[in-house]
Amino acid sequence: MGKILVLAEHDQHALKDVTRELLAAAARIGEPVAVVVGLPGTGDALLAELGAAGAKTAYVAETEHAEDVLATPAVLALETVANTVDDIAGILIASSVDGKDVAARLSVRLNTGLIADAVNVEESDGTVMATQQVLGGTYSVKSTVRGIPIITIRPGTIEVTQPTSAQPSKITIDIVVDPVGSGQVVARDEDEIASSGRPDLRTADIIVSGGRGIGSKENFAIIEQLADALGAAVGASRAAVDAGYIEHKAQVGQTGATVSPRLYVAVGISGAIQHLAGMQSAKTIVAINKDANAPIFQFADFGIVGDLFEIVPQLIKAVNARRSDELINI
Repeated sequence: MGKILVLAEHDQHALKDVTRELLAAAARIGEPVAVVVGLPGTGDALLAELGAAGAKTAYVAETEHAEDVLATPAVLALETVANTVDDIAGILIASSVDGKDVAARLSVRLNTGLIADAVNVEESDGTVMATQQVLGGTYSVKSTVRGIPIITIRPGTIEVTQPTSAQPSKITIDIVVDPVGSGQVVARDEDEIASSGRPDLRTADIIVSGGRGIGSKENFAIIEQLADALGAAVGASRAAVDAGYIEHKAQVGQTGATVSPRLYVAVGISGAIQHLAGMQSAKTIVAINKDANAPIFQFADFGIVGDLFEIVPQLIKAVNARRSDELINI
């Protein structure tokens, strides 16, 4: 296979975990090539980390508009590389809000097919094939497209192995970003972003979610306490969001976030198909519910039947005790 372009997600100083996953996926089907879009100096700051993640080459586009213009800089960079570099076999982008925006625009510019929200990629007879979960996660399908496939990959679904580390070659590309006609960032609420200190829901390794069984907004604090003990993100079912227990941004499911953490703890969640569609690709699912017949238990790896207000405090206590023991041993 040929070169596989990967749009690197980062915070200007370090790669995001999803970028390592994308590079690992690219290595399965071809030669991983990173495309970095950032403020001046970003490329040099990320080069060694990109090499450690498996990138053989890094195309770097630096612009003062990298953070205040939405999507356009990344689209321009990927379009430039795709149109000037030979032997491009595919383009991988994170299935994030921004990533899906970039992928859709790029597919129009390159006049090629887009496969969204894939959970795996593989090579088959010289063709890139993507696996998706469809119809609420009921089925898995494998898809290909004509032309250079653009594939967005769901964070948390690709296992990262340690590649052979090598310093990638850096190639600078020039892009001209015209803010006129593009979506622009005019303000940021940094206090709200940093207030909880918890991981981002869509990319978290561990998620604790609460459902209607929590009973009230005040009771939802027990979910946050367990999440903090585990170093987890906080999620919720649609029923909990609709009841006003927590804001919509925490919703997991068909009309909320789609997540694939290593550990998903569902507390007081019955397991409606709409919720399962957003989390059933988690590596390990733990369910706590007083209803032994709740559908969630059909998908859970571990289930606890009982009163969550008796079980969760014991779980928090056990996690904190385990953490204290480990600190003492250190």
